[in-house]
Amino acid sequence: MQQYLDLVDSVLSGGAYKPNRTGVDTISSFSEHYEVDLQEGYPLLTTKGMDGYRWNSMLHEVCWYLSGEEHIRTLREETKIWDAWADDEGRLDTAYGRFWRRYPIPDEDGQLEGESWPDAAHRWVNQEEDGRRTFDQLQYVIDTLSDSPNSRRLVVNAWHPANAAVSTLPPCHYSFVFNVQGDQLNCHLTQRSGDVALGIPFNIAAYALLTKVIAQQTGFEPGTFAHTVVDSHVYCGRGERGEWYADNLEELQSRLADADEREDYLAVREWLESEAPAEDDGDERLDHVPGLLEQLSREPLERPTLEVADASIDDLSAEDLELRNYDSHDGIKFGVAE
Repeated sequence: MQQYLDLVDSVLSGGAYKPNRTGVDTISSFSEHYEVDLQEGYPLLTTKGMDGYRWNSMLHEVCWYLSGEEHIRTLREETKIWDAWADDEGRLDTAYGRFWRRYPIPDEDGQLEGESWPDAAHRWVNQEEDGRRTFDQLQYVIDTLSDSPNSRRLVVNAWHPANAAVSTLPPCHYSFVFNVQGDQLNCHLTQRSGDVALGIPFNIAAYALLTKVIAQQTGFEPGTFAHTVVDSHVYCGRGERGEWYADNLEELQSRLADADEREDYLAVREWLESEAPAEDDGDERLDHVPGLLEQLSREPLERPTLEVADASIDDLSAEDLELRNYDSHDGIKFGVAE
């Protein structure tokens, strides 16, 4: 998908060297935006392999979001993606789907004067086992699309400021908005922080899937997936390897500016690997730049299609989703910065 490659090139060519909380340095760019026409096929990247375990992991993660669950018990057998941030009992102190389906409503003592809140009998209010009330944002969107499809209030929010202030990992992709144009349902995702090599390919696939699911349940065609990432970053290594980019980023970006053909990116990668210090043992592949340069040298292949069974968001499972006609270049391994 060329839009993804354009994002990679934009971050590497215009980003700044930026250390961060993980101890793995980054090349970071502010406020990147791109759009993908979902009518042209399902946007699963083809410049690296994303089928097999990766595909299965993403499917189960999206279905877990839709369940509204904060415990990772249903994920552990399929993917280890959340294990590093769960407590010993397998619970997360923040969870996207929990807020999608069960956003907390303050009790009467916590409500400020003049605020309006739905009562317990409201159609989108859930009564939790412990007596608390929560709001089902996603069901609100589906019902409103059926009743008032031209609404401009179709917002789903996974960010709670007080929770984010103390959470181990506050949501990265924290807010999305649906919008109808004609017979097409569009989705705009805002993301505070995006790992270009590892995270964003999954974000594209997950929200394109979600848009197709919601469109199918409400009688629309999938339209455009738009994505704004506030801090788009490429991890570039730890220690001497990461620090090398602080002194050599200008040279890297000069060479990227001269890359006119896809094979030119391989020459940039060859220069980088000959000049940068080797990664320390245990840090292999924490520098994502060489792997992304490899992807920039590859021609995107034809997009696959995604078939979705007729199931509600409460019942959707990975078995209801079928990827067809997917072909890709070889996989590329990237280390995870935690």
